[in-house]
Amino acid sequence: MASERIYGLHTVRALLARAPQRVLRVYLQQGRHDARAQELEALARAAARPLERVDAGRLRAWVGEVAHQGVVAEVEPLRPMSEDELHDRLGAARDPLLLALDGVQDPHNLGACLRTADACGVLAVIVPRDRAATLNATARKVAAGAAETTPVVTVTNLSRSLKLVRDAGLWIVGADAGAPQRADQADLTGGRCLVLGAEGSGLRELTRRNCDWLVSLPSLGAVESLNVSVATGMLLYEALRQRRP
Repeated sequence: MASERIYGLHTVRALLARAPQRVLRVYLQQGRHDARAQELEALARAAARPLERVDAGRLRAWVGEVAHQGVVAEVEPLRPMSEDELHDRLGAARDPLLLALDGVQDPHNLGACLRTADACGVLAVIVPRDRAATLNATARKVAAGAAETTPVVTVTNLSRSLKLVRDAGLWIVGADAGAPQRADQADLTGGRCLVLGAEGSGLRELTRRNCDWLVSLPSLGAVESLNVSVATGMLLYEALRQRRP
């Protein structure tokens, strides 16, 4: 598997702290000697990872006009989890919580969803292979390290995957703004797979039909729908609230 470049202080620091063997080389912008840059240097040194000082132009040439915060790392990509591996983990997990994203196309939203999924103890995030955001450098930066801890399962057929998840004993709960049942009225304990749709269009009809029930998020304003990453956060934290003692 070819190496890739990630950027951003939180993202690189998280990988150095959690899986330093995957970091091939760290590049720090010349002139950065603040506390966070020094912490990054110390982590790289402790893990015996090569670190090189380069000018801002080289960093920009590698990752483009993004907020790289003066740090880029060349890394071995996280090996994606297969559906078979996911089902094995579901069989061994108690009351697993999954997140499925039906065609989310903005990598910023994917990264934000991953960050919340990590915080809420999600076992894995399921995304379709086609017409959806991939786990690129932008998504990894927004995820702030969560892309290195929460597996992403890329599937060719989301509807088929949801059926297999149901066969593993989980209930499929879709988010829909028009659903009469609110999320706080639904039972989100036990094995659950929460499904959220694409920006604007929401759940596809075939995905909707594969949900055991649909829930909505309360809204008192004039805006008809929430950003998908915001809605994901609200639904996941409602599940977390119900699951905590």
